[in-house]
Amino acid sequence: MTGSVADLGDLERLDDEVRVRFTRRFHHSPEKVWKALTDREHVNQWFPTDIEGDWAPGAPLRFAFREHDLPAFDGEVVAYDPPSLLEFRWGDELLHFELRPDGDATMFTLLVTFDEVGKVARDSGGWHQCLDILKHALEGEAPPPEDKTAWKDLFSRYTERFGPETATIGPPPGIGYDE
Repeated sequence: MTGSVADLGDLERLDDEVRVRFTRRFHHSPEKVWKALTDREHVNQWFPTDIEGDWAPGAPLRFAFREHDLPAFDGEVVAYDPPSLLEFRWGDELLHFELRPDGDATMFTLLVTFDEVGKVARDSGGWHQCLDILKHALEGEAPPPEDKTAWKDLFSRYTERFGPETATIGPPPGIGYDE
């Protein structure tokens, strides 16, 4: 089982947007967490795709999956303010990362704005799992073995938490979660 109930994201419904807020407290400086967000070597330890492009507002980004046979897709840097704010388009979704010092730790917030309500539970389970892996990467630990049951459990938990309308779109073909 990955993550705790306290770590579950919160669904926010705004006028014509749906987003999920994930909050974590990492026992590391904002600079170390920032490096994990923006340094390619560190990003590849926890983020689901390779990221090609420069960290500059307006710069195009390209995302390619390392572990799944899925097509690459594009995005764009929206905001970049080291070491506190990173925002970019990840395909049709908007990822907004905020870091703020909290004593000797960092309060970390990820806001994911979704283009379709039906994939909120699916993708929330995925982002939750990524943040669990990020925590291990920051600690210099290998993550626990990832298996399909971790995502399936998180998907079920997010479906229950957010409602069945957030789980009408399953994983893309080729991911293997449906096996």
